[in-house]
Amino acid sequence: MVYPIVKLFDPVLEREADVVTEFDTPELHKLIDDMFESMYAAKGVGLAAPQIGISRKIAVIDTSVGENPDDKRCLSIPGFREQVSRGKRTTVRAQNVKGEWFEMSGEDLLARAFQHEIDHLHGKLYIKHISALKRDLIKRKVRKLVKAGEWA
Repeated sequence: MVYPIVKLFDPVLEREADVVTEFDTPELHKLIDDMFESMYAAKGVGLAAPQIGISRKIAVIDTSVGENPDDKRCLSIPGFREQVSRGKRTTVRAQNVKGEWFEMSGEDLLARAFQHEIDHLHGKLYIKHISALKRDLIKRKVRKLVKAGEWA
């Protein structure tokens, strides 16, 4: 199932997501499969559960679908791109669908995707990492799109 992507100003994007407490369930497997399907349909390299309106600390990433690692783009703020300073390398500690802990390291695009999706799980959009002036400009433009009925 392809979920619609939740966009800027939706409250689910602005709050800390809930921790996953039940693992290896049919529902969790289906949600993860649906998240990948939704991410591919939206032509993204990563997707966090809050971006589909689900407040759970779950993220999926597939950098093989490509993207310019120098541009910062977010499925929840379509049509806008900004440069964001991110670490070139990062290591994440997470749990897989069975609840087993693992560590994974990445660099370049993968590192940026890790950092971007983790921000979503903590209720932060990439525009929190840009200047207040640029952030306000984006928000004003989006409000105009909402008012014109062009921001679904």
